[in-house]
Amino acid sequence: MNRKLLICITTVLSILLLQNVWAQNKPIPIDSSYSVANVYKQIHKDFPYAVPAKDSVPAGVIAVRNLVYTTLPETPFGKRDLHLDVFRPQGKGTHPALIMIHGGGWRSGTRSMQVPMAQMLAAKGFVTVPVEYQLSLEAKYPAAIHNIKSAIRWVKLHAAEYGIDTNRIAVSGCSAGGQLAALIGMTNGVELFEGNMGNTGASSNVKAIVDIDGVLDFMAPSSLNLDRKPNSPDIEWLGGSFEEKPMIWKQASAIFWASQKTAVPVMFFNSGYSRFHSGQDELIGMMNEWGIYTQVHKFNVMVHPFWLFHPWVDETVDVTAAFLKKVLQ
Repeated sequence: MNRKLLICITTVLSILLLQNVWAQNKPIPIDSSYSVANVYKQIHKDFPYAVPAKDSVPAGVIAVRNLVYTTLPETPFGKRDLHLDVFRPQGKGTHPALIMIHGGGWRSGTRSMQVPMAQMLAAKGFVTVPVEYQLSLEAKYPAAIHNIKSAIRWVKLHAAEYGIDTNRIAVSGCSAGGQLAALIGMTNGVELFEGNMGNTGASSNVKAIVDIDGVLDFMAPSSLNLDRKPNSPDIEWLGGSFEEKPMIWKQASAIFWASQKTAVPVMFFNSGYSRFHSGQDELIGMMNEWGIYTQVHKFNVMVHPFWLFHPWVDETVDVTAAFLKKVLQ
């Protein structure tokens, strides 16, 4: 082999090896601005009675934490494990399951913020599964949808181990998580959103949606008319503004995927901020025509992440449990 060619090949291989090592050691960027502590500081003056919900496993509930549901072999940050937690009632038998998605503008937050509510629902007879997903500083839309659909398939493949009835699985989410939950539930069977992540051999379909203050329609006037900075959470996650990526903004809107054949029952929780309910009335009208059950529960308080605090989380859990028992029979 020509000496110069050999040197060139060796150099290229060395560079590729160094790039791989660098990727493996490159930390995933984290935005920690959205946390229970930070929200509490913001609302405490106006709502002194609000008490943060705590991570506390109730009697009769088994907690299994930090399980890897899929591994992404190659990302800009190297090999990447995605995790979930499982909270389930003690004893034999199977139970309905709820996949739970945290909020944070698709950029911040952690699945731990869903844990108190997950524990409270597990005490009411549900297997609850808070899920980690890739946020916008790590991966743009539609990576999060692919992540969570993979998690749903993992749950179904491990149903026997955790006492899950695979015919009674729902998805819930709060804020950005609510948007994700609605999109995931309204795209049952849509290949575009399945992705190619692990856990093949099971369906990612769900039977119901719990949307807690999550937007359904990015193209509704109350959404499009917001004053936005170039790094606004939705622009950052969707990879551009509406003017730059109109079809992506439509594609990411759950309402545009709803049909009489694909829609499932939906529970809507509303805060006092109407902009988080964009598209809700229109979707409910469509669902009524199709004879598919919907329910709305309103909290008339100007607190968006109300689900993080007592007394609102208690009411949220009670209403969610009643809804799921009704539609997952």
